[in-house]
Amino acid sequence: MNGAPVNLNGKRGLILGIANEESIAYGCARVMRACGAELAITYQNDKAEPHVRPLAESLGSSLVLPCDVREAGQLEAAFDAVRTAWDKLDFVIHSIAYAPHADLQGRVVDCSADGFAIAMDVSCHSFIRCARLAEPLMANGGSLLTVSFHGSQKVVPNYNLMGPVKAALEASVRYMAAELGDRRIRVHALSPGRIGTRAASGLAHFDQLLGDVWARAPQHMLARLDDIGNVAAFLASDGARMLTGNVEYVDGGFHVMG
Repeated sequence: MNGAPVNLNGKRGLILGIANEESIAYGCARVMRACGAELAITYQNDKAEPHVRPLAESLGSSLVLPCDVREAGQLEAAFDAVRTAWDKLDFVIHSIAYAPHADLQGRVVDCSADGFAIAMDVSCHSFIRCARLAEPLMANGGSLLTVSFHGSQKVVPNYNLMGPVKAALEASVRYMAAELGDRRIRVHALSPGRIGTRAASGLAHFDQLLGDVWARAPQHMLARLDDIGNVAAFLASDGARMLTGNVEYVDGGFHVMG
């Protein structure tokens, strides 16, 4: 991690969405742990656990919990475990997205109703559920962070169905920020540029997309996991207490280009 870390000493957070060491959620967790936070880590299923548990252990996490948001009761059980162990929560990182392959690869106008519903449920509504479950654990305020992408605002070739889904996610961030503001609960979306995660590699022509960012971004750089983690850590810190409802771009300025 580069640069002086912000102070997260005494803060406790739940991280959802680590799949491997290249996950955005892991980049955030790594930086936040270095800043002093105590972390609870989730893994999606038995297949994912052998990849996630060693990472959680490297972060000193004593709470390593199963959580597939499509399985009834698992998200609630994860928050119950946090309540039992800690009785409070200071931040949540939600880095979960999914769309069925056929719907993701095809045109938006051709996507199935079931595929659209699944993508919206996993990628957007699960964040709303996190907010509802986190609220009673954030009596002294807190931060809710999710992960979006610029394809929510502009048409990005091959981003397809995830564009409307991420647009809904960003709108949800704004509404939840308004609804939870009097509880001192802040809500943000992180919007990294294109980076080489396993999830992103499911997009068609992904290597071409990365090259386009490199060429067109004002800084001619691709975001690293630590870059995203540094922004997440700041937003979870007391120094960001006046910030809420924002989409924070971590993309070297790519989003300002026409």
